[in-house]
Amino acid sequence: MEKCICIALSASIWAFATPTLAQEQGVAVKLDDIKSEPFKDAKTLGALRKGDSVTILKKQGGWMEIKANQEKGWVRVLSVRKGAGGSNAAAEIGGVAGIATGRAGTGQVVSTTGVRGLGEEDLKSAKFNEAELKKAEAAAIAADEAKQFAAKGALDARQVNWLPSTKTIASEGR
Repeated sequence: MEKCICIALSASIWAFATPTLAQEQGVAVKLDDIKSEPFKDAKTLGALRKGDSVTILKKQGGWMEIKANQEKGWVRVLSVRKGAGGSNAAAEIGGVAGIATGRAGTGQVVSTTGVRGLGEEDLKSAKFNEAELKKAEAAAIAADEAKQFAAKGALDARQVNWLPSTKTIASEGR
C-alpha cells in the first residue's frame, strides 16, 4: 500500500512539474511592445525592455508568446534570446552577428527564405491561404505612389534583375 501511495505521489509531482520544465527561459535583447496577439497591429499590453527575463510559452512563426513583468503576450522572435541573462559585450556582439548571418543558436549554417524564426517544420506545414494573399495584395501601392514615397526619403532607385525561372535552372543542369 505504501509503495502505491509513493508511486502515485511521485506521478502527481511529475505531472505538475512537467509543464514548468518544458518552458524555456530567455532574455530581451531589445525594447519591444508586448502584444495581445502575434500581429504587429494587435493591441499593445505592455513593454519589454532590454535585459528583462522572460518565460517563453510558445512560438508561432516570427513571434513568441512570453510571460514577463507580470504581462503575458506576444513579442517578435528577434527581441528575445533563449537562455538565462547576464551576458558580456563579446557575447552580445556574437549574438548580433549570429542573427545577422542566420547562424544564431544552433552552431549550424541556416538558410531559409521568409521570416527568420520559421523552422523547417513551419515551412513544411505551410499551406496556401487565399485570404492572407488578398490582404498582402491589398497592401500594394501604385508605382507613382512608391516613387513619391522614395523621393521624400531621399531613396535611390536601383535595377534588380529577375532570378532565372526554375525551368531555366533545371535545363542548365543545376
